[in-house]
Amino acid sequence: MRALLERRYVERIVIAVIVLNAITIGLETSPALVDRFGVLLHLIDRVALTIFVAELAIRLYGYGVAFFKEPWNWFDTAVVGAALIPAATSLSVLRALRILRAARLISAVPSMRKVVGALLAALPSMVGIIGLLVLILYIAAVLATELFGDVVPEHFGDLPVSLFSLFQTLTGEGWPDIAGEVMEERPWAWVFFVGYILISTFVVLNLFTGVVVNALDDQNTSAEERRVEERLDAIMTELALLRAKLEAVDGERLDPASDEGTPTRTGFG
Repeated sequence: MRALLERRYVERIVIAVIVLNAITIGLETSPALVDRFGVLLHLIDRVALTIFVAELAIRLYGYGVAFFKEPWNWFDTAVVGAALIPAATSLSVLRALRILRAARLISAVPSMRKVVGALLAALPSMVGIIGLLVLILYIAAVLATELFGDVVPEHFGDLPVSLFSLFQTLTGEGWPDIAGEVMEERPWAWVFFVGYILISTFVVLNLFTGVVVNALDDQNTSAEERRVEERLDAIMTELALLRAKLEAVDGERLDPASDEGTPTRTGFG
């Protein structure tokens, strides 16, 4: 069963079923398509769910207890289990989460697993960057409220409004309009906006990219190191077997009781 699951064509079939099921779930959001092809779409959904359940059952049988040691198996089980909730129950709204089956592509495609693994590995560093960004946003909001609250109260009237306006500026959406309104009354306000954008966007946010790239590089390095260690282990095993054979041959040559080590007598003896 393990060999069956690890074959390339089986993995491709599972990926194809995931993609097809995601498309059919999206098509079911159209009332017109449901009226015309509702039975077919529902049938495809049932068949895909059956395949997912069978694939999980085979994986559980093939790997046994090791199945529960893999976090991605828990993720797949939760996603498929949410789709098994009967529609008649009070929790039928959870059936809308069946689109999460499309997220199984993450566990099915190795490259996606690597990216998600890098993001998870980068979380500790990202927490520090997020804290720094929140601190910069808070300081800038307090300054903006004190400096521009009486000029444009709709954007900087109080601290919550200032936080939202500066968060909008952080995303790059509509900040020229906000800055233009402020600069009509405070021409020097460009110094504040330029400094805020340079610090928050071009410095802090780019740190996220650097952390994720480093995490991806570390994962690639770790994978290469594992391959090198596996090769070294195989070489050491072969050397140990060869050494054992050489010692056995030397032992036979030095053993006086062996047939080869006993001198033969001639007929004149």
